[in-house]
Amino acid sequence: ALAKARAEDRPIFLSIGYSACHWCHVMERESFENEEIAKVLNRDFVSIKVDREERPDIDSIYMQAVQMMTGHGGWPMSMFLTPDGKPFHAGTYFPPTDRQGMPGFPRVLRHVIDAYRNRREEVEEAGNDVRQAIGESGRLPQSDRPMGHDALNKAAARIAQGYDAIHGGFGNAPKFPPSMTLDFLMQVADRSEAPASLRQIVTHTLTKMARGGMYDQVGGGFHRYSTDAQWLVPHFEKMLYDNALLARLYTRAWQWTKDPYFARVANDILGWVTREMTSPEGAFYSTLDADSEGVEGKFYVWDKKEVTEILGPEEGRIFCALYDITEHGNWEHTSILNMPRDPESVAADLGIAPLQLEDVAARGRCKLYGVRAKRVWPARDEKILAGWNGWMLAAFAEAAVAFDRDEYRQICRANADFLLRRMDSSAHLTRHAKIPGLLEDYSGVAWGLLLAFEATHERRYLDAAKTLAEQILTRFADETNGGFFDTPIDHEELITRPKDLFDNATPSGNSVTCEALLRLAILFAEERYANAATETLRSVWPLAERYPSGFGFMLTVAEWRAGQPKEIVITGPVTGDSFRALRKAAGELYVKHRVLVAGEHVDDLPLMQGRAQSQTVAYVCQAYTCLEPTSDPERLKALLQTV
Repeated sequence: ALAKARAEDRPIFLSIGYSACHWCHVMERESFENEEIAKVLNRDFVSIKVDREERPDIDSIYMQAVQMMTGHGGWPMSMFLTPDGKPFHAGTYFPPTDRQGMPGFPRVLRHVIDAYRNRREEVEEAGNDVRQAIGESGRLPQSDRPMGHDALNKAAARIAQGYDAIHGGFGNAPKFPPSMTLDFLMQVADRSEAPASLRQIVTHTLTKMARGGMYDQVGGGFHRYSTDAQWLVPHFEKMLYDNALLARLYTRAWQWTKDPYFARVANDILGWVTREMTSPEGAFYSTLDADSEGVEGKFYVWDKKEVTEILGPEEGRIFCALYDITEHGNWEHTSILNMPRDPESVAADLGIAPLQLEDVAARGRCKLYGVRAKRVWPARDEKILAGWNGWMLAAFAEAAVAFDRDEYRQICRANADFLLRRMDSSAHLTRHAKIPGLLEDYSGVAWGLLLAFEATHERRYLDAAKTLAEQILTRFADETNGGFFDTPIDHEELITRPKDLFDNATPSGNSVTCEALLRLAILFAEERYANAATETLRSVWPLAERYPSGFGFMLTVAEWRAGQPKEIVITGPVTGDSFRALRKAAGELYVKHRVLVAGEHVDDLPLMQGRAQSQTVAYVCQAYTCLEPTSDPERLKALLQTV
């Protein structure tokens, strides 16, 4: 397509979207399938369609461009490029005719082709300006200011200023689940000097999100975001990446608070992924669409009569009271299941015990799931992205250790083995199909494999993670400005080499790389890994200090660097009862930063040297200095809770 544009001197129309994007499908139906509009596109342009999930490197470049040129971004992204790829006109969704102040797509096409043919010098100048601005965006001065706890406390305080004390979360509608930011605030709140308000922010937001309509009360898993401030009406697509980050967050929140509701949410998310998003090979699919039968949300909503017929009058009455199902509905004359009131107060109003309410709710959710399964399902995007799989692998691995569930360990093994098959003999990683891996993939898979090693004690996962880290250091490093590029040095040439630093809906490759490097630095006593992570943190810190809510994952990495991670070593055969008891004791505690070493073939690791594998004992260490060994799970908990 690029060669055709150059040979015929035609501008490129680039449309970037993704499978679960509602408005992408709308523009496709309205414009791309319109015969008259298609004739204009085919006559005057070379049209290219890109899946942003397959090629986030391309999406990152042109998203910056559309934001610079229009002041906002979104998908579908509609870009007009010179034949050499420079953007000169940009927008998002265009309707097929002029509508509500938006120009119709045919009028936009006429305007663009006129500019390209008759004002070419202006077009080239605009494209060069945007290209230069994008290229300069990754050049940041390194910070020499300390990134210690005082600075991190200030970052947490700035984030807290935007807290919505009524509904939880931050700011106004629309609201996206702030998973990485909440993880950071939880880590700060765990320190003794932190204000008590931080704990309230985290627990209140987690509870409100999980009780809202953005959470699928029947099938588990979160929708992508809430269109309102109170988490009621979601944009109904479900994304693997959101649920990976949220499953891990609710697991860690359970370790921190011991609130059984958080454990239930974490396990329900992972149950949904196991049932509906896992391939026969153990890989995880990408997304579920928002629409079914051409209607957004139709699969997920209910009316009161239907629910009462399924559950019966008495249990239906109880279920509807808990989940806000009414005659008139709460969205477009239907009901989105949500829990606006505490279950305890609902039970009191109904004159029943809380346990009876939960019993009715559990049975009702199960019955409604069975009925819903017979509806027309939303389309599932079955592409398998390496980086996203790495994040979900990390979530299953943390849950396997926290909840001591062997079925999660088996899921970890199946997924980790699948990801290992995506590495070739040169240790190059494939993102999807034949698409070469990006920083997001190398870092995500390395992180997932490191946590899979902790869950399964399989040494090969640790070694593969180290190999991927070496690839990152060799092929992705920005030697001039610090940090890492999104694309490897041998990647196809784009108009600039992108470097995404912000943790937006997904963590940046730089953030996850730093997390993996800091883990590897401890496991292999390799100071160069820690140095590379520290230099990256310094390169990002000026931005993170100014815009902390955009760097949630990176701030958790800075917390790791500022603190002293716990090093947990358990010796002995991993199948023994004594070993399992010690591992369970370590797993159920909230230890915000830790590495766990156990299993066979690990004698060469620094933390294992001098340990006798003939007996089962646990060691708690910091900076390789260890407290006394113990075979008592309760004593191990006490040692882990020491400063």
